[in-house]
Amino acid sequence: MANDLKIAVVCSSNQNRSMEAHSFLSKKGFTVKSFGTGNMVKLPGPAPDKPNIYDFSITYDAMYRDLMQKDYELYTQNGILHMLDRNRRIKANPERFQLSKDQFDLIITCEERVYDQVLEDFETRDRNDEQAVHIINIDIQDNHEEATIGAFMICELVTMLNASEDLDNEIDEILQDFEQKVNRPVLHTVQFY
Repeated sequence: MANDLKIAVVCSSNQNRSMEAHSFLSKKGFTVKSFGTGNMVKLPGPAPDKPNIYDFSITYDAMYRDLMQKDYELYTQNGILHMLDRNRRIKANPERFQLSKDQFDLIITCEERVYDQVLEDFETRDRNDEQAVHIINIDIQDNHEEATIGAFMICELVTMLNASEDLDNEIDEILQDFEQKVNRPVLHTVQFY
């Protein structure tokens, strides 16, 4: 079956979890975009209370060069430069979900707080109530290993949903099967554009 679902993957800063899934899904031939819902992009810094904070308009390449200059060894060792290098090969800069005018069939969020922010955003949008969008949350911890595992899970879920002949009527059953398979709770709601 054709990979014709339009998919968005959303985390907080559009850096780790959403970009890992974006990379994975696009390699599998899915139409996918990724976003963050935060006000700013936050990356780990030299200490937990000293994150690196950027505007969403700053390119991944500029972040890469900034961190390389600040502390090449630290940001190589903690995987941030590797992550930014992957990101800049996929798209120019992080994107904020709340600023996107694109319409999707499926929006997958990577933590409950992000799921809530996506739902809040739908409450403020002008809607025609013509096109349904399924919003699904799978909690994925924000570290490199979990982002990789999360990308596999998201791809598996998207593959299951894409194979459905009647997504609107079959989605609850598909999500139930998926939840049991991955042993993680899944949130789901339907919104309209």
